[in-house]
Amino acid sequence: MAKFNLSKSGERFNLSKSDGGLVNVRIGLGWQANEDPNGPNFDLDVSAFMIGNDFKIPDDGFFVFYGAEKGTDKEGNIRPLSQDGALFGAIDEREGGDEDEEGDAEDMILDLSKVDKRVEQIIIVVTICKYPHDDKRDRRTLQLNFGMVDGCYLRILNEKTGDEIMRYNLAEKFGNEDAVEFGRLYRIGTEWEFEALGRGSIGSLPALIAQYT
Repeated sequence: MAKFNLSKSGERFNLSKSDGGLVNVRIGLGWQANEDPNGPNFDLDVSAFMIGNDFKIPDDGFFVFYGAEKGTDKEGNIRPLSQDGALFGAIDEREGGDEDEEGDAEDMILDLSKVDKRVEQIIIVVTICKYPHDDKRDRRTLQLNFGMVDGCYLRILNEKTGDEIMRYNLAEKFGNEDAVEFGRLYRIGTEWEFEALGRGSIGSLPALIAQYT
């Protein structure tokens, strides 16, 4: 059970004042896609934009997504890796993926001590992969949206102990949106805080790339 629960967008949580000062964190995300057994494939992707004070990524290597440069985490998994080595991105599951033993659909691993000084915020987003970017080139994916997804949440764990420190269950109801910014981690001086966002938009990942690059 989480030590701290957020229930609505705008609520905040101080990581640096929790659990002795969190530095190594795991960010777990989950959802329940209402998939049609006859298709199309419902592929949701987790990405992160590590942005500066101009609300843009400082360099291409600060956009962490399935197509980014890869690295190997301590468990031997190949993951997208940020340019500064601070953030291991989610392992891409093109078929929609299976939940892990704790229920997360995908996760990220973050070492706050390694975050480049130019990065002021890390925005965690989940998007629906649509035609023509989907593996099967299925035009029916164009009709998918977050109105068909339930039970969205983001949680933060102490990477060293595995303890769940904070959980944000998105209460927002979505309709035609195909991208959701779940939350953001941001600096205040030497400290890091998390803010619940639950902010939906249309245009999937390409629209967010245009916004933050």
